[in-house]
Order: sequence, then C-alpha cells, then structure tokens
Amino acid sequence: MPTVELLGGKVQIYQRGNSRFWQARASVGGKQRQFSTKQEGQELAARAAESWYFKLHGQAEAGVLNDRPTFRKAAEQFLKEYGVITEGEHSQKWTESHAIRLRVHLVPFFGSLPLDKVTPGKVQEYRVHRMTSYAEPNPHSKGQHKPKAKPPARSTLHDEVVTLRMVLKTAIRHGWLTHLPDLSPPYKTQGKITHRAWFSPEEYKQLYEAARANAKAPERAHYR
Repeated sequence: MPTVELLGGKVQIYQRGNSRFWQARASVGGKQRQFSTKQEGQELAARAAESWYFKLHGQAEAGVLNDRPTFRKAAEQFLKEYGVITEGEHSQKWTESHAIRLRVHLVPFFGSLPLDKVTPGKVQEYRVHRMTSYAEPNPHSKGQHKPKAKPPARSTLHDEVVTLRMVLKTAIRHGWLTHLPDLSPPYKTQGKITHRAWFSPEEYKQLYEAARANAKAPERAHYR
C-alpha cells in the first residue's frame, strides 16, 4: 500500500488493494479522520486531500467541526442489518425497495445532515421537494426513464417516510439519536376512502346456514 505524505506530513494519501481510488487521512480536532478522494491519479488525489484537510482545519478553528453521526451513516447501518435480520420474512424485492428509496431520494436529501437535524420541519421540506422536483432528471436514478409527468402518489411518499422512519429507528438503537421525530404530515388531507366488504347479521346467518347445508349434501361429492 503506497503512502504519500503531503503538507509536511499533516496529510497522507494511500491506496488500498481493493480500491482504485486514493484515500486520505489526517488528524484534525484530536481525531484521526479518513476521506476518499474519488480520484485515481495521484496528483488529483493530492489536491483533493489538501482541500479536504484545509476545510476540516477551518471548521475546527471556527468551532463548527461536526462529528455527529449523519443520516447517511444510519442508512448504511440499516441496509447492513435489515436484509440479514428479516431474511425469509420479506421478499428480496421488498428489501431492495428500501435500498432504492434511500439511494434515489432519501440519502441525496438527508445524507449529510446530523441525525438530530432530521426534524419534522426538514421532513416536510422533503415532501415539498418531492412534490415540486418530479419533472427534473434525477442523477441518482439508474433507470433510463423520462422524468415523471405528475407528482409522486400519496402511497409513494408514505413508503418513503416508512423507510425514513426505519433508518431513524436504527439510529436510536445504536445510540446515535435520542428519540423519533414526528414524521406525520402537518396538513393532512383526507385520503382515498375505501370500504371493506361486510355482512349484516342476517346475511351472515344466511351464508353459514347455506354453507353448512352444502357441506352436508354437496352437488358433487368432491366439492365436500
């Protein structure tokens, strides 16, 4: 693993055997920190590493260096755990749907936020963002579909908030978050009303008496 020192040894860049990108490390704010430069060439990697170091150093000097766990970290932990813990209970497609919602919508919006900054207000901003940006190309989508012609359905947003809630619950279990924020829509409107089929007592009595009689004397024996 080749290592190159920069800025008089304050920053080092190096390559792992399983990655084509150069990594950077430095000690800032009394803590060893690591960073992927996302660069394959040494010169570009060195520039990225130095820029990263100066940014961190400036934040430390200003007292705004943030070491709190982010939504992205909790999302990664959730994905590690969910498929293993629920194996056999949910279909693979259901598990993958959480990963897609996170990659395409939730992590791009919440990813860099400290977990305690995922507030009810921020979640409402997310809903507004989804309802107003649907016609724009999404660089995080791997599909070749054209932008949507209409806003996401209520059920789509509901599913995304379900995934969001599960990530935040993962953060609570790991001690990164103290409580779950209120994720309910603040201006909830009446959704689609559906009626379940039901029997009146008289209809139900008619049903079970007819079923009982048919069981005793079916039209064909194999119907029994």
